[in-house]
Amino acid sequence: MRTSTIVLLVGIVLLFIPIPPFATIAGILTILVALGMRFLGGS
Repeated sequence: MRTSTIVLLVGIVLLFIPIPPFATIAGILTILVALGMRFLGGS
């Protein structure tokens, strides 16, 4: 499994944790980081 895939899954899980607004913000940031890693690093 690629690192970006794991980070993406973590971000999705964070979106469903019911402690707003921190979990939602952290989830969105994590997903953005994962997408950035996927496009820039390819790993």
